[in-house]
Amino acid sequence: MAGGSITISNVGVFGVDAGTPIINPGEAAILAIGAVKLMPWVHDGEVKARQVMQLSLSFDHRMIDGELGSLFLADIARVLDDPQTLLLWS
Repeated sequence: MAGGSITISNVGVFGVDAGTPIINPGEAAILAIGAVKLMPWVHDGEVKARQVMQLSLSFDHRMIDGELGSLFLADIARVLDDPQTLLLWS
């Protein structure tokens, strides 16, 4: 399983909200990025119109534990929500 990679698939370009990405041979994971849509969202205790995008992550459990996969997905969401958090990682 050495040399595996992570692929990003932009299904949102086709207007698709979300998908279930299939891992190709040699990949450790694949992240599907859905379309950005204006939706009602609770923010600071109030329902507001927000730009929302769904992320889907499929990963090979022989290489990536479920907790690690979930933490990775949460990190991606946090960076997309607040890009300045990238400065904390350097």
